[in-house]
Amino acid sequence: MSEATRLPFEPRHGEAVPVGPDVVRVTAGNASAFTFRGTNSYIVGRDRLAVIDPGPEGDDEHMAALLDAIDGRPVSHILVTHTHADHSPLARPLAAKTGALIAGCGPHVAARLLHAGEINPLDAAADRDHRPDLIMADGDVLTGDGWSFAAISTPGHTANHLCFALAGTDILFSGDHVMAWSTSIIAPPDGSMADYMASLERLMARPERTYLPGHGGPVSDAPNVVRAHRTHRRMRERAIIERLASGDRFIADMVREIYRETDPRLHGAAALSVLAHLEDMVERGLAICEAAPSLDRAFGPALSD
Repeated sequence: MSEATRLPFEPRHGEAVPVGPDVVRVTAGNASAFTFRGTNSYIVGRDRLAVIDPGPEGDDEHMAALLDAIDGRPVSHILVTHTHADHSPLARPLAAKTGALIAGCGPHVAARLLHAGEINPLDAAADRDHRPDLIMADGDVLTGDGWSFAAISTPGHTANHLCFALAGTDILFSGDHVMAWSTSIIAPPDGSMADYMASLERLMARPERTYLPGHGGPVSDAPNVVRAHRTHRRMRERAIIERLASGDRFIADMVREIYRETDPRLHGAAALSVLAHLEDMVERGLAICEAAPSLDRAFGPALSD
């Protein structure tokens, strides 16, 4: 994970902060090394509302803050970008309180099957109870009272990740795919680097210039930020190629060198990101592995002709 894009951000926990026309942000108090200052929930509309990514289950303070911001107005839909436990679980109790329909991404699914003997180190991060009333596919449009969202399929961080473009505005709700505070964690088997890179290309072709992400402040000049994320991942791939050429064979050794200036609490996530790169690189013939790529396998540089 890179901190190169990190920007100051004051979440104002518990407050409804205006961030766009008829759009407010309410940030949960679940700050951590992985969530920055907390998960951002968004409330869209004026008279009949939509809520995006209501947050983690069991957070009574965040639920109270959302209900204060809703202020008795009807909520027709709760949209979910992806099924990580800091984004989707509160949708169910919020729907029970408001009568809203849950829409957006489908149930949690891995980007690939587990290899023999492999375990998913981030399994607990998945919300496997997510069962939406309406699953949105790429290009689907959801229209409410004064607002309309188009779903953009952006797998990579998770296989079911969606972004939502708000019609008539320059705003795209980017979930955890593109953020201003850090690059996204890509953690196999739930995440896929090949999918993530392809999703960045999709967003670069879109017109929106302001992203409202799942963590941190708004992303301004979004196309250039997306290009910077793409460049960062290409640089990380080159760094892995250099480590392989220097004799490193195991991910732990690569992480110690490549992520020397990164918070050690994030080295586990960094290892998963390196694995995601190596999975993609093996598939593309840029690296080799003795068996199916995993955290403890030995890797080598691509064989020369």
